[in-house]
Amino acid sequence: MGDEDLRSRVEELENRLGVLEDVHAIRRLHHLYGYFIDKCMYDEVVDCYADDCEFYFFGGVFKGKAGIRRAYCDGFRERFTGGKNGPVFGFLLDHPMMQDVVDVAPDRKTANARFRCMMMAGTHYERDPKPDTVSRQWWEGALYENSYIRIDGVWRIKMLNYRPVWHATHENGWAYTPPHFVPNSTTTYPDDPYGPDELTDIKPLLWPDHEVLPFHCEHPVTGKPIVTPPPGLKGE
Repeated sequence: MGDEDLRSRVEELENRLGVLEDVHAIRRLHHLYGYFIDKCMYDEVVDCYADDCEFYFFGGVFKGKAGIRRAYCDGFRERFTGGKNGPVFGFLLDHPMMQDVVDVAPDRKTANARFRCMMMAGTHYERDPKPDTVSRQWWEGALYENSYIRIDGVWRIKMLNYRPVWHATHENGWAYTPPHFVPNSTTTYPDDPYGPDELTDIKPLLWPDHEVLPFHCEHPVTGKPIVTPPPGLKGE
């Protein structure tokens, strides 16, 4: 093997190693994002995002760091922890992350990734002892189709697309999910002070309606685009 061939081979191996390091960094970023969400550490969540970012959530999109702070720090934090950045007594919000599919662009400047999460959430009866008809504990299943950007050698979230799939009360399970258990966004900021900057054309379907969130990647064997099948709707 000549010098040029050896140099080319070393460069190829360095690039392949770099891609593996990128994949690890993106997985680590997203998994830590999940840990931050679990414990309502919303300041740390905001720091995971790039300045020019987007957050898609229940039919709306929050744009830029200002929109991200409004969603997490103004909306979630006020609702869940009364303004505290961190956990509070009697509130559970666990987000195990799994089934990672991460693809880094050839130039290693951007990447796309798909994840699944299973959320267990609820409020302890001692935190809110008033009787009501709404469950204090629920399940939630969702997918992510995200994009990432590497800035100054550090990966950040460029676009986070949280796509809810199903919800269920803990008492009755997913076979008895109440209709419209969590509705899509209908009002934007500033009419809704915690609302998204825009409503999206795509309104996520929720169980028992069933749809496939489009894949960012190609089929691993055929190399062809993964065609999104039509949704399964009531009455079909």
